[in-house]
Amino acid sequence: MTTTMTIRLEDEVKNRLDMLAEATQRSKSFLAAEAIKAYVESNEWQIAEIQAALIEADAGDFASDGDVADLAQKWGVNAA
Repeated sequence: MTTTMTIRLEDEVKNRLDMLAEATQRSKSFLAAEAIKAYVESNEWQIAEIQAALIEADAGDFASDGDVADLAQKWGVNAA
């Protein structure tokens, strides 16, 4: 199932979308839907990771200073 949505674009973006649609022989609607889908998927993943990290932080689940120093030494990085 699909739905219709109206959006406002800057003239330059609209012109670029027109040119891309013509070059790829795809509709502007298809390209816009694909771009929005990719944006939503990327941001959903990022928000989920942030929320998981906040839960870990609230639980005090942190690496100790020693753990960080050991890891830095393993990778040859000056952690100071």
